[in-house]
Amino acid sequence: MTEEYSTSHKYYIMTIIRSILDTDLYKFTTSYAYSKLYPRAYGQFRFIDRAKTVYPKGFAEALREEVRKMSELALTRDEALFLSRELPYLPPTYIDFVKGFRYDPEEVTITQDEEGHLSIVAEGLLYRVTLWETPLLALVSELYYKVKGIQPDMQYAEEAIIRKARKMTEAGIVFSMFGMRRRFSADVEDRMTQLLKEHSGTNFYGTSNVYFAFKHQLRVSGTHPHEWIQFHGAMFGYKMANYMAMEDWINVYDGDLGTVLTDTYTTDVFMRNFSKKHAMLFTSLRHDSGDPLLFTDKAIARYKELRVDPTIKYIIFSDGLDPERAIEIADYCKGRIGATFGIGTNLSNDVGNDVRPMNIVMKLWKCKMTEKERWHPCIKLSDVDGKHTGEPAEIRLAQETLGLTVDA
Repeated sequence: MTEEYSTSHKYYIMTIIRSILDTDLYKFTTSYAYSKLYPRAYGQFRFIDRAKTVYPKGFAEALREEVRKMSELALTRDEALFLSRELPYLPPTYIDFVKGFRYDPEEVTITQDEEGHLSIVAEGLLYRVTLWETPLLALVSELYYKVKGIQPDMQYAEEAIIRKARKMTEAGIVFSMFGMRRRFSADVEDRMTQLLKEHSGTNFYGTSNVYFAFKHQLRVSGTHPHEWIQFHGAMFGYKMANYMAMEDWINVYDGDLGTVLTDTYTTDVFMRNFSKKHAMLFTSLRHDSGDPLLFTDKAIARYKELRVDPTIKYIIFSDGLDPERAIEIADYCKGRIGATFGIGTNLSNDVGNDVRPMNIVMKLWKCKMTEKERWHPCIKLSDVDGKHTGEPAEIRLAQETLGLTVDA
């Protein structure tokens, strides 16, 4: 029998997303890049639940109510000053846009089938609709635990985060919190961020969550996302996608935000596109799928092939990490290339009580350069088998175009 959930539940006393800044840095930086270079481009994001979770009946209705409440959010004066001070690469014109920005629930369609599976589609101008991605994922995660009545063991969670902070600090690991999208709750992420700051010293570089950076006076850290390369693949072709995405990022940020994501169309394809110009201009590469040690070897080999000293460069590792794995990777990189870490779910959703983090994402599914053009499918080719996203026919086309093994 399907569980039912009513929106009259007492939980509704507290709204989940409480600030426009409660999102990852890359949402603002990518939004600005779209607005500067492709202000008329449209995109559609789709929700993917890799675990095929069955949500209680009425969940979609509850989620729509949360989305409606987000339309009431507005940037405060102190938040705007924080953006201007801490994100100097975003110009005053974009800060003014964020001041006037309001989430539009009409851009989001939420449905639930008879079996309880959830569908979320966000569609609109890319510079706007991209801002829905991470808050929607955080909403689904926190709301699911709330409606299921799942509670965190905060004593366990606090002891665990302090232990992790000390372990990484003793090992000399420099890391950031990348935990918003699949956090247990905003309150848990808030508390974990506070404890990391208290127990990690300068080894805790900062957080990707702009609101908690604002609240706890931390650096805001982040890179650009797969969607940026996906958009370029759809608009300019898969062979040119990585190159054009890097060129456009440089044109927008002029050397700031110098980390490039490598696995949108597999790391091997990226390395073919990674020129000496880009190797010099980008400070670091971000590893987000596949074997991190093999990736390290490939990155070092490519830097040496381009006659760039890998010891002056960094890799930011961010794929499903915990402190033990980070320490192992750091030891492998020592003396060969710099290594820093973005650790997400393990820091924001390790709360005991057998709580399992959700395996959910939102991906750019299709896009077009202007409203009048036809839609182009957007796909991602992971370094991990079975994690490609997009329409199967388009995935096969991309694999053929790039000379990769074609899925059956």
